[in-house]
Amino acid sequence: MSKIGGKAVNKQLKIDIRGIQLIVYDFDGVFTDNKVLVFENGKEAIFCNRADGLAVQKIKKLGIPQIILSTEKDLVVKVRAKKLDINVIHNISDKRSILISYCKEKNYDLKKVLYIGNDINDLEVMKTVGYPIAPQDAHKEIKKIAKIVTIRKGGEGVVREILDYCLFES
Repeated sequence: MSKIGGKAVNKQLKIDIRGIQLIVYDFDGVFTDNKVLVFENGKEAIFCNRADGLAVQKIKKLGIPQIILSTEKDLVVKVRAKKLDINVIHNISDKRSILISYCKEKNYDLKKVLYIGNDINDLEVMKTVGYPIAPQDAHKEIKKIAKIVTIRKGGEGVVREILDYCLFES
């Protein structure tokens, strides 16, 4: 057994990044610290960690498709996805059904999908994939089903931590 984020990780789990067909990210609470700054004109702003942006680029170079799947309605998620040059599906309510359809369309095996999520709206979709992962500050129900709970909290470089884990544990 090894530990990541205080949660024992079975050595047989070893995530070989080359075996992953798709990486899916929730947005708020993964790329962000789950906080939002709301201006008086209704515009919203969030903070993202640049280490995650660099990790997304490294993953792209490995040839692994990535997508953001978010219930968020505000366009900030779309803007960030565009900057990262990855696909985004947002303003949705049923992440599980959307991901199943997406994977079927792209011919991805759900057992070879890595999903990083942090809150109850990620629960059912995380039960559907082979590699459910949660940030340290995720909801307790999400942490229960996660195969890995990161040391870092959302917005603190969770994607970077998972990339490093996958590369160095493989």
